Amino acid sequence: MSTQAAPAVPGTALPEGVPATLLGELTEVIARHAAPRADEGPTRWGHGDDRVSVVAERSEGEAEEIAALRAYRGDLAAAGLSWLDGPARWGGRELPAAAAGWARDVEAGYELPDDGYLRFSLSILCRTLLEHGTDELQERYLRGLRSAELIACQLYSEPGAGSDLAGLSTTAVRDGDGWRLDGQKVWSSGAHFADLGLCIARTDPAAPKHAGLTTFLVDMRAPGVEVRPIRQLTGGASFDEVFLTGVHVPDDHRIGPVDGGWPVVVTSLLHERSAIGREVGVDDTLVQRLVDLARHVGDPGDSRVRDRVADVAIRAWAARLTTDRMLADGVPGPEMALGKLLTTDLLRDVSDVAADLLGAAHVADTGEWGTYAWSELTLGLPGLRVGGGTDEILKNAVGERVLNLPKDAR
Repeated sequence: MSTQAAPAVPGTALPEGVPATLLGELTEVIARHAAPRADEGPTRWGHGDDRVSVVAERSEGEAEEIAALRAYRGDLAAAGLSWLDGPARWGGRELPAAAAGWARDVEAGYELPDDGYLRFSLSILCRTLLEHGTDELQERYLRGLRSAELIACQLYSEPGAGSDLAGLSTTAVRDGDGWRLDGQKVWSSGAHFADLGLCIARTDPAAPKHAGLTTFLVDMRAPGVEVRPIRQLTGGASFDEVFLTGVHVPDDHRIGPVDGGWPVVVTSLLHERSAIGREVGVDDTLVQRLVDLARHVGDPGDSRVRDRVADVAIRAWAARLTTDRMLADGVPGPEMALGKLLTTDLLRDVSDVAADLLGAAHVADTGEWGTYAWSELTLGLPGLRVGGGTDEILKNAVGERVLNLPKDAR
């Protein structure tokens, strides 16, 4: 592939405080790994891959995709472009937070490897380590996470502790110079290819449930770690259950104080909701697919359909602006629960409009391009509405921590 700098992508004007040379630097790296996406407008109907999904579906070809992603991220890191808004000591550029969003917009114009494999590593764990990790942990892992040399997953939810995460039963017991972990985690995205896992465990069974927890960084290749894929409604298996049996974790891989892990969990969940609202949201491409569907399958004269599609388009635009405003300073707060709620609510509407247009073709595969493919989005939505906090939990968070309403009865 040519190593010439790729052309600039329309609509990706540099934010304030970002050097004018950055676009050329970024597109030069991109050109070594991808070509610009073809902009075929409404006429793209019937051509190419017709999948419609915002939930990761990893199966065949996963190893090749990860290898391509690591090559791209490694090139970015070598060019000093893997963490535009990150600290210089870990390879960052220390640019405004808007620079990272701008770079994602530029990348969206090219056929690059899917970075969904790195969502937890980049958007959640790196930020959590910056806020709570020791200098040694930061030195050891941040550069590797940003370059995709290392990939991480989350080890939080358990069969008996989902929305009530503080009710978890995985234990961590002192063991010489470290800890011995025992328990089961579930719904861990990408655990089967992860090198590291951010794990929350109970270290003081006698303490109030939020007070006796500690967080650890676990080697996913360590003895005693067993990963089993979970088959999803869509047929994919991007989620896993993880069994920890006598897993030894050195004390220097503890994040935060002993019995003080809950603030670490809160930090990571805030960044998770921020990532879901920002990166998994209803983007222009998905809205255009819905518009195309209405044009080719629906009745052009049906004002009801036009109104519903227009409503989705307007709310998607408003949701993106709202999320950008909440992240203007790069620091997510409890209001990010709104970003995730807006995303899942909009995706449900997108799914409902598509199902209404398609009728039986939504559930029976006739082979017609762009029809049955929408079922993957519909079947993947329940998982998205649970991940990062259920809608009900997030509404409580908004009421109590944003609007300062009285707490719900416990």
